[in-house]
Amino acid sequence: MKARSEYTAESIRERVAALGEWFHNIDLLGVQTAPDHFLGDYPTVKWRKFAHAVPADLRGKTVLDVGCNAGFYSLEMKRRGADRVVGIDSDEGYLAQARFAAEVLGLEIEWRRMSVYEVARLGERFDLVIFMGVLYHLRYPLLALDLLHEHVVGDLLLFQSMQRGGSEVTELEPDYPFWEMSVFEDRGFPRLHFVERKYAGDPTNWWIPNRACVEAMLRSSGFEIVDHPEEEVYLCRRAEGGGRRELLEIAAIREEVRA
Repeated sequence: MKARSEYTAESIRERVAALGEWFHNIDLLGVQTAPDHFLGDYPTVKWRKFAHAVPADLRGKTVLDVGCNAGFYSLEMKRRGADRVVGIDSDEGYLAQARFAAEVLGLEIEWRRMSVYEVARLGERFDLVIFMGVLYHLRYPLLALDLLHEHVVGDLLLFQSMQRGGSEVTELEPDYPFWEMSVFEDRGFPRLHFVERKYAGDPTNWWIPNRACVEAMLRSSGFEIVDHPEEEVYLCRRAEGGGRRELLEIAAIREEVRA
């Protein structure tokens, strides 16, 4: 890995520009990768709101960052002393940005091109799995959560999703009769809004949950919510016996057919 001293502000700026548009604004030795981000100094402005919920000392721990983008959270976990950090993303452009950022900052992180649906290929569980800003970009979001629970989350899951449709959470009965319809009109009923075309100009925004839906999906996939430090962020612990096994079986059948 190139020593940090070999980089100049000008060489960093040139490489940042060559790597295209950045979604993560990362400070690379004084050079900002996305200084004009429409959300401000993002993701730093969000990270500051829930950083306290993540263990400050990650020595001896392993971390998997799913949908790592340019690697902001992977870098932060390595700064907290994690023994091993693996960042995965399906977009090679983002991974190129992540590799460069880690190189400039002198941080040893493994980067792999892989989708959340392929995490079984990793063949291991991690002490902390980060799954932030990914769910609403997926056509099969609940399957993704099931796969994380089944294959890679060893203890903690740090989860975040964009939410729309209200923050109310209604305490529901375990079952309702067929003719009960009023419960579906309750603003606190779990809702997953489907985006047919685009939202915010992005055709990869497929599903946007309300808060009740986020919490219900996490529980149904076998995660216990232990902290809710920020409006969209949850820290969860893996519980045994959770998840929808039939979805995993369907996925396995599909993979066999494709093969």
